[in-house]
Amino acid sequence: MNFGPPPPRDANTKPQFFENPDLDSLAKHFIGNMQRYREHVVIPKSNGPVQIKTNEEQMIERAVESCTFKSITSCVMGYGLGAAIGLFTASVNPNMTDPLATERKQTAREIFREMRATTHSYAKNFALIGCVFSAVECAIESQRGVTDWRNGTYAGAVTGGLIGLRAGVKAGIIGAAGFAAFSTVIDYYMRSR
Repeated sequence: MNFGPPPPRDANTKPQFFENPDLDSLAKHFIGNMQRYREHVVIPKSNGPVQIKTNEEQMIERAVESCTFKSITSCVMGYGLGAAIGLFTASVNPNMTDPLATERKQTAREIFREMRATTHSYAKNFALIGCVFSAVECAIESQRGVTDWRNGTYAGAVTGGLIGLRAGVKAGIIGAAGFAAFSTVIDYYMRSR
């Protein structure tokens, strides 16, 4: 910083911040000029070499971070998880008849048909839960502009309430409270690790 006399000014030069040339030069020193150059961007190198993303990479990133993509992904993953759980549940289901009874025994085709129905039912339910929860959480997060545990709690309450509402208002309230509590516990566990 120059503490001497201020540099001579042209008659055409307008002050940027203040009329007083000393204050104006001080403001220019601390604030800088109004031009922002790309080569002066400081990016921390904590995770390997720095690469500025291309427009295509930014477009893909925006698409992947959209609520629609998250909901569809949760729906597909929920369907897969539900199918696995449904298959396991159907395989351990005690629907075998008594070997000493005179009833007709089930054929392998009937057993596989029941397993398929059970697996598909679980898969549809898990897909619905995953899609609704993810869509509501993403919408709440976008609206609030904050990523914290409350988003999952609110989304759990809405999802549990909608699922429980099929059985009545009381079941909807209990479902909302239960799913919200479960979502809060899972969020707390995942964020504290």
